Amino acid sequence: MRSTRIAAAVAAGVVMLAGLTACKGGGTNNGAGGGSGSSGGSDAAGAKSPLEAALASLKTASQQTSGKKSAKIDGTQKAGPSTRTMKGAMDWSNGINMTVDITQSGGPLGGKTTKAIYTPQTMYMNMGMPMGGKNWIKADYDTLAKKSPAGAVLKDAMQNNDPVKSVDLLIASGKVQQAGKEDVRGVQATHYTGTVDVAEMAKMQAKSLSESDLKALQAQLQQAGATKETIDLWIGPDNLLVKKREQLDGKTASDSTVFYSAYGTKVSVTPPPASDTTTLPGA
Repeated sequence: MRSTRIAAAVAAGVVMLAGLTACKGGGTNNGAGGGSGSSGGSDAAGAKSPLEAALASLKTASQQTSGKKSAKIDGTQKAGPSTRTMKGAMDWSNGINMTVDITQSGGPLGGKTTKAIYTPQTMYMNMGMPMGGKNWIKADYDTLAKKSPAGAVLKDAMQNNDPVKSVDLLIASGKVQQAGKEDVRGVQATHYTGTVDVAEMAKMQAKSLSESDLKALQAQLQQAGATKETIDLWIGPDNLLVKKREQLDGKTASDSTVFYSAYGTKVSVTPPPASDTTTLPGA
């Protein structure tokens, strides 16, 4: 029973990353001129169309946010019947370094808070229930990558991504529109929204995945009934991402919302000593 709970916690830690580090998008100019039809062009006076204006604003937000290199984060992810909340800080100056507290509602871990540490190579989880005399469970991304295409995507995300990849993904799709101004925790932010084809998202991983892994990932998505992801972004007056929501359809739909604040905050990530870590049996 204990190993089952630990396995569930490790899985929760992996799933939580999906909302924090989006699939790696293509170049930020793909599709920028292709908002198909006349909707993507300027009018006779040279004014930007709504699509061009949205793409230009998101490009600026991508550059500004990425350049900050770190931020405090908190949010919620719903996947099937379970809900996970997390709070912590992330640094993306050299891969993803992050510390978060994750709390899951329902299931064997309902109400318990799991401490998690992420480096560009390894994830560490402390569930407050020692295993074999060790307090921390570790899972390295190389091992996860060998086990499944999803693991390969996770490895790429932790070594190459940052929070603005969702911004870049919408830019690359060329399918985005402004949805008005909204208050986000006291910040007057501009809301942008768009829908991305899941099959195209998978193809954007082709550079980091082997052909066999890419095909396996596409097959998994098809089996899960996932066809599209809706991405909503809120950009503050200083051109920084303040909120991100990603909704994936399918048999087990997921809904992830993350808030970003205190950009440039110092993030201290210290992996636990090797003497206090163990790997999950079977991993």
